[in-house]
Amino acid sequence: MQPALLHPIPAAYAPGAVRKAAVSIDPVWVVDDDKSIRWVFEKALEREQIAYRTFASAQEALDALETETPQVVVSDIRMPGESGLILLQKVRERHATLPVIIMTAYSDLENAVTAFQGGAYEYLPKPFDVDHAVELIRRALNDNKAAPSAVESQETVPEILGQAPAMQNVFRAIGRLAQSNATVMITGESGSGKELVASALHRHSQRAKLPFIAINTAAIPKELLESELFGHERGAFTGAQTTRRGRFEQAEGGTLFLDEIGDMPAELQTRLLRVLSDGNYYRVGGHQPIRANVRIIAATHQDLEARVKQGLFREDLFHRLNVIRLRLPSLRERREDIPLLAQHFLRRSARELNVEAKRFSEPVLAYLSSLDFPGNVRQLENLCHWLTVMAPAAQIEIEDLPPEIRAGSVASPDQSWISALEREAEVRLARGETRIMDELTNQFEKALILKALAQTGGRRIEAALLLGIGRNTLTRKVQELGIDDGE
Repeated sequence: MQPALLHPIPAAYAPGAVRKAAVSIDPVWVVDDDKSIRWVFEKALEREQIAYRTFASAQEALDALETETPQVVVSDIRMPGESGLILLQKVRERHATLPVIIMTAYSDLENAVTAFQGGAYEYLPKPFDVDHAVELIRRALNDNKAAPSAVESQETVPEILGQAPAMQNVFRAIGRLAQSNATVMITGESGSGKELVASALHRHSQRAKLPFIAINTAAIPKELLESELFGHERGAFTGAQTTRRGRFEQAEGGTLFLDEIGDMPAELQTRLLRVLSDGNYYRVGGHQPIRANVRIIAATHQDLEARVKQGLFREDLFHRLNVIRLRLPSLRERREDIPLLAQHFLRRSARELNVEAKRFSEPVLAYLSSLDFPGNVRQLENLCHWLTVMAPAAQIEIEDLPPEIRAGSVASPDQSWISALEREAEVRLARGETRIMDELTNQFEKALILKALAQTGGRRIEAALLLGIGRNTLTRKVQELGIDDGE
């Protein structure tokens, strides 16, 4: 026996059945050829006073979609006629932000992946718990109501975000230094955004239209660092087939950012001191002095005063660099900025991946604000990128966070890439893939080689030195991995 109707059925709703409750305006649509499944949803939604409408086929729902717009669609995948995936595709074409929950008795990986790639809000395998299904529908209803308009104003995003008092001090310092050519030393933990601050100092200076050149002095072997900084003449050493401009020449008239300056080898410290003292330098193998017209901004996560006392850093160079010191606070020192940053990174990841932006629930933002984030802003950004890909619904809840985050521990920066590798391996193993070791090893080697070649401008000898492998080994890997490096 069909339950009594709370309201008459408008003609536009035929042939589906509908139940209306005073607390809702647009119904939830349930699409399933199984009458018993439709009946279960009817009873559950009626009990919860959630307006609904049921359809026995995808085509019936598509016909109704011509004149009506639901708030949520719950659809089976396998039905006579059009499938639930076709319904999903057509619903998304007409209403890009409308949540569609896909359910099926065939809980295979292919259907799940296809559903999510098609923009499904959630994947609900049969048999399902009715209370869980209703909770999911309520969540989808709330997400749909909170979803931003498809056409949003394009606001200008500031280059550095922060409302905490410590960050306001940084902003004021950038403003005061805008018209200055003074050397600046930026200190702060790894991942706190020191290069962003250096870039902002350049963009707001009188040198803004000229180059901003950054170099991480800790990432380049000392055998190559001198050539990287000052360039070299043809024939200066084996493999130097042409004259090469160094970073000082590339930054001429602009700003040179020396990151991780505390790790600079002693002999390079002496050469840098000479440039800062008299403004001249020589290319490696060169005899003609070159006048340097660059502003130096240095950065380090180390205690340079301690390194000076230990004899690891020249005291005179320290004083040359430490003209104006700008300390960048760690993320745990400005926890009030975590929600602002997290939402910004989530929107940016969505734009980069060309997917619909997700949102954090308030409990998640409060929880993230309680974490220490030893990797600072960079680590939070990586987390938001992961959630953009892996979180199942439009609104991110506590249970959507990675296990290590839910456990209250956050990996150190050195372990973050290992955690990402472990997650990738888990996903591939769960799919039952084979040859995982070969594929991931090839991807790992290719990424390293491409980055090394980019760092050296395609020079294989220098790239091999950076990677710690022989030139012949690098050449063989380039061929095996199909890398196009211009040679």
